[in-house]
Amino acid sequence: MKAKPKTITIDGIDKKILRALTTDARTPILEIARNVGISGAAIHQRLRKLEKSKLISGSKFILNSKVLGYNTMAFVGIYLDHATNNESIVKALKRIPEVLECHYTTGTYNIFIKLLCLDNAHLMHLLNNDIQTIPGVLRTESMISLDQQIDRQIQI
Repeated sequence: MKAKPKTITIDGIDKKILRALTTDARTPILEIARNVGISGAAIHQRLRKLEKSKLISGSKFILNSKVLGYNTMAFVGIYLDHATNNESIVKALKRIPEVLECHYTTGTYNIFIKLLCLDNAHLMHLLNNDIQTIPGVLRTESMISLDQQIDRQIQI
């Protein structure tokens, strides 16, 4: 059984800092400091505290996959022959670069993945040649996303 993760208490200043950075991670620290009313050094200290608590971890750029030619987003439910095969199957899925997310789930599927493909033919190729051929995968069910209408993080 996993230990319950520690929770952290954040104050109004931390919330202002986090809101600014989750809106745009490239916002200059000094701009945030001016808006919040504390020094840049204090912002850095608070960010170190938040990183140490594991509330935040780094920052990232978000690629526009459509500009790269990836036009099909799909979700695939995977049925396993035995749940004990989960680790080896996830290891095989990690070798498929188009797999963006992988979740071990309750309910209908054992594993639920998010795939990004060039088109429907690419999706079919991945399903037939890469995913359904993994030892322990019984079958898959696919759903193609027509449009992502919400994309956000938890609100602070």
